[in-house]
Amino acid sequence: MSRIASRFARVEPRRRVRDLVLGLLSDLPRKNCWSIAEWAGETSPDGMQHLLGRAKWDADRVRDDVREYVLEHLHDEGAVLVVDETGDVKKGTHTVGVQRQYTGTAGRIENSQVAVYLVYASRRGHAAVDRELYVPRSWTCDPDRCQAAGLGEDIAFATKPELAACMIGRFLDAGHHVGWVAGDEVYGGNPKLRTALEERGVGYVLVVACSHEVTTGAGKFRADALAAKVPKRAWQKLSAGAGAKGHRFYDWAVIDLAEPRSGHHQLLIRRNRTTGKLAYYRCWSPAAAPLAMLVRIAGSRWRVEETFQAGKGLAGLDEHQVRRFTSWSRWVTLAMLAHAFLTVVRADEHARHPTPDEVIPLTCNEIQRLFTTLVVQPVHDAAHRLGWSAWRRRHQARAQASHYRRQTAKGVALPQGPSGSG
Repeated sequence: MSRIASRFARVEPRRRVRDLVLGLLSDLPRKNCWSIAEWAGETSPDGMQHLLGRAKWDADRVRDDVREYVLEHLHDEGAVLVVDETGDVKKGTHTVGVQRQYTGTAGRIENSQVAVYLVYASRRGHAAVDRELYVPRSWTCDPDRCQAAGLGEDIAFATKPELAACMIGRFLDAGHHVGWVAGDEVYGGNPKLRTALEERGVGYVLVVACSHEVTTGAGKFRADALAAKVPKRAWQKLSAGAGAKGHRFYDWAVIDLAEPRSGHHQLLIRRNRTTGKLAYYRCWSPAAAPLAMLVRIAGSRWRVEETFQAGKGLAGLDEHQVRRFTSWSRWVTLAMLAHAFLTVVRADEHARHPTPDEVIPLTCNEIQRLFTTLVVQPVHDAAHRLGWSAWRRRHQARAQASHYRRQTAKGVALPQGPSGSG
């Protein structure tokens, strides 16, 4: 917490942000301003809501602190930047960025909020180092709606690949070096992002569709048509990395492409050894890269899914109940910090204390459990619990009365009690 203390001019928000981050690291079944404020010993959620919505501090500066913290502890020369988006299912239409759109979280089109994240994946661990909210055109075309949600009236629409390019550029402009970027089809199919990476000298292994067209010395082909021409001897069995159930083995083949731009352009093809299903990757590197390296970079893309799972399950990344952009950016940044802390502790423990053969290495889940039990487990008396019970019921009564007033104004009949009174 000392790393970000200077971002808060007053002592009250410094103390409160510490309590909020500890709450995000706690074992609360649901993490939001209400539950964390009660857990932290406050008498109402007003202070936590003020910290997220109105207190003076810059979430982007804290984001930069998170990035430096992660790089200091997880850095290695073979690290990969992974870009991907994740969605949070939401109700209503007022939460910033919400509309009906596809989200992988639900696996279908839902009313949801989507954000793009940049994950630093190294051999020591992986954690998110940047985030950008995806604001759909339905929002950017409505200045009043944007202003009500805390977005500037002049906000311009940006695609997910454009948001990814912005974050990668910010990472590089901060003076950090990375050799490779990985991402799924949303990013691989965008030529502007690929060109931007080539201009910065950053290699990439990005998923593309089977219909993606590439140029070889023999002409232009769809990726799937080119894969059908690969001879049997060209396929190699290689691991894309270790998963929860052991190494992920696939058959791989690579084809050199004929592109006018400098560098080495290749099409990487992955074949499932059981189903025969194919996946395609557009690859570029300043110097020739062996197949084993391309496979390693392709496999690192799964790290982003592990980061999302841990960030949501352990640090409340998706449990914010806020509507405005400022509150959203502050919440997700502090959740990124909480998850980064667990990742760094895990990496340092593995480096300092070799794991005995009879147990598995410490996981982020186990570190959170130990940290919560041994360090930050608060104990509150009955008066505190009863006070919060009364506060919740008063708040719910006010909300119910407000709801009934709105119904009355619209001419809706109110529910009748047993005696006929409302």
